[in-house]
Amino acid sequence: MNSNVLIADPDHQTREMIAQTLHDIGFQCKMAADGEKALELVNEYNFDILILNVNLKKWSGLNVLERICKISPKTLSIILSDNASTESAVEALRQGAIDYFVKPVDPETLSIRIKKIIKYQSLLLENHYLRQEVHSKYNHAKIIGSSQSMKKVFKMIEKVACSTSNVLITGKSGTGKEVVARAIHNSSPRKDKPFVPINCGAIPENLFESELFGVKKGSFTGATMDKDGVFKAANEGTLFLDEVGEIPLHIQVKLLRAIEGKEVKPIGSPSSIQVNTRILSATNRNLVKEIENGNFREDLYYRLNIIEIQLPPLKERREDIPMLVDHFIHKYNAELNRNVLGVDNETMKILMNYEWKGEVRELENIIERAVLLCETEYITLSELPPHTCTELTLNYPDDLKESVRNFERQHIMSILRREGNDKNKCAKALNIGLSSLYRKIDELDIKM
Repeated sequence: MNSNVLIADPDHQTREMIAQTLHDIGFQCKMAADGEKALELVNEYNFDILILNVNLKKWSGLNVLERICKISPKTLSIILSDNASTESAVEALRQGAIDYFVKPVDPETLSIRIKKIIKYQSLLLENHYLRQEVHSKYNHAKIIGSSQSMKKVFKMIEKVACSTSNVLITGKSGTGKEVVARAIHNSSPRKDKPFVPINCGAIPENLFESELFGVKKGSFTGATMDKDGVFKAANEGTLFLDEVGEIPLHIQVKLLRAIEGKEVKPIGSPSSIQVNTRILSATNRNLVKEIENGNFREDLYYRLNIIEIQLPPLKERREDIPMLVDHFIHKYNAELNRNVLGVDNETMKILMNYEWKGEVRELENIIERAVLLCETEYITLSELPPHTCTELTLNYPDDLKESVRNFERQHIMSILRREGNDKNKCAKALNIGLSSLYRKIDELDIKM
């Protein structure tokens, strides 16, 4: 189990009996005969469980418990007592102890209850990260698409999900790399274990090591308590390293060592922690070029890129846009309490031909805005952002005159929408006379 336990009891035989019992089921134990020694060990090592006698000398067990709850709040404490004192039991539980034993301790009972406590501790850690996921703004929607390029992605997800191999997901920002990572995790045998995402591009360089591997209290100024890194948090589950190309070179060395050795060493800790974590990573950078430029380690690249999944840009899967639009309308109808049925034909044509530089994320943002502003059953051009309408890249015909005519029509319609169909303001914005505007509206067959 690789859990660390501190046994603090004045009786030598009790300490040895408990240590032997726990050692037999896979625990690592340290022992203390008094409260002062117990606190020294707590300051020096990371303990998952403390077993404390209330009658410790120098510092009583309850005083040690109070102190430990402040300096190592994730450590679970069990109290021992030489007599069945209800008062001391209640006080111990009030101060944060998770269990209470009256001596003599039965080894079999202790073993069973310790195993339950460790399982409880694991659930606490897992639930912490599950709560983070629930309260995040992450879109949990399934992957949308039926194009050939997305079918290839789906097939790759199916192939890699049941393995333990590390996967590198590549693609432009906004293409849905985290959605794919979650799909892999949710289709894997680890689906009931934590999925822990971390954005490497958002971590200050001086905090990388502590975020990844954890930190021991007191190891540097500001480290006021033990902190688990994301590797330990994702133990038995999946760690998603988003924007992995942003990791500094000196951290890349330690990351490689952690992946190869399947163990991490928190800052300030004298010992390493074994972890069983699958690594999924993502980047919008060309890591091969980053290697050539000396910004990314080649050995780490090959360790992360056992299998690569390349996500296509939206311009290469335009046939998926109607499905995506319908999906986002349904999503934001529910979130915004709206009842939009869809988009009209002209608007869909615009969306199909737009140059989506922000990829699926940009499309989602535009549909959310349109659903919020829409006052009818169908989204029209008037609900699209004005600047977006003027920047739409349409498939104009080769004929120059016809292309100019199409551009004029779209541009005038955009300005009219922006000015609320006020023709005087529109003519002024276009820097033409009002009579010229009316003539253009007639020539270009612009419907008001």
